[in-house]
Amino acid sequence: MEKQNKRLAVLVGCNYPNTRNELHGCINDVLTMRDTLVSRFGFDPNHIELLTDDGSASVLPTGANIKKALDAMVDQAEPGDVLYFHYSGHGTRIPSLKPGRPFRQDEAIVPCDFNLITDVDFRQLVNRLPKGASFTILSDSCHSGGLIDKEKEQIGPSHVTSEISDTLSGSCNKTKAIPFESILEHLTSLTGISTSDIATHFLELFAADASLKFRLPLLDLNFFESLKPDEGILLSGCQANETSADMMNPVMTGGKACGAFSNAIEMVLRKHEAPLSNREVVMLARVFLQEQGIEQHPCLYCNDENANATFLYQPAAHQNSSS
Repeated sequence: MEKQNKRLAVLVGCNYPNTRNELHGCINDVLTMRDTLVSRFGFDPNHIELLTDDGSASVLPTGANIKKALDAMVDQAEPGDVLYFHYSGHGTRIPSLKPGRPFRQDEAIVPCDFNLITDVDFRQLVNRLPKGASFTILSDSCHSGGLIDKEKEQIGPSHVTSEISDTLSGSCNKTKAIPFESILEHLTSLTGISTSDIATHFLELFAADASLKFRLPLLDLNFFESLKPDEGILLSGCQANETSADMMNPVMTGGKACGAFSNAIEMVLRKHEAPLSNREVVMLARVFLQEQGIEQHPCLYCNDENANATFLYQPAAHQNSSS
């Protein structure tokens, strides 16, 4: 009997309840995507791990817990397996720690405990994939373009350029960004250490659970650079210098809060039942957001082959099923 390839997913929704950074649609985003993964893409519900910060999930989306879930998913991956990570929550940009790049900024997501997961962490995960397995990351967060370090840009600022804007349409929308200064201020209040060196705070608070970016010597970080085409696929909600919208009362979802990008993906999939390529999904999501008057530009980062590969390798048995 032929062995079935596994389809594994980790879904993370951070609403940061009862904080000044509170969002409203992120948990809705991943709950909706869970249903879509099962009904359209053939995922077994038992192979989908859900981390949310509203008390309903058994595991909180802290930095350590998210990385543990992603590590476990990559550890059990075999050739032919389809891995998926959907993140909806805040993103940020941090000053690059690499010498000679004083003005460069690196991308990160912001778990509920502020223990950032950076582009280097995602690069390390992708580099650990067995040949023939794929790892798709969909990040509905601000500054999410480039979230896999050194991944090739297919659709982004350098390809398919558009007007760049940090503004959001509609007073009900909130940006999914926490400025670096706010993160530094929060960490300083916890550590009591007076320094602007963010790595010091992360190591003090999280030790071995801190991002590789803060734990490894700068020379060692170069080992994680991609030297060949890999199986990482990033669909980002916006360009690295843009914000993504958390829509608190969107008309198109009947008033149900959601992330603008996550919702655009759902709408695109609902409209097109036949399999779509990664490139088509991102371009159609761009069109949808533009039609809604939302000024953010989803991007695609992956190798040339994966740009035209089917999004989540939609299995034949689910190609004609209703999503």
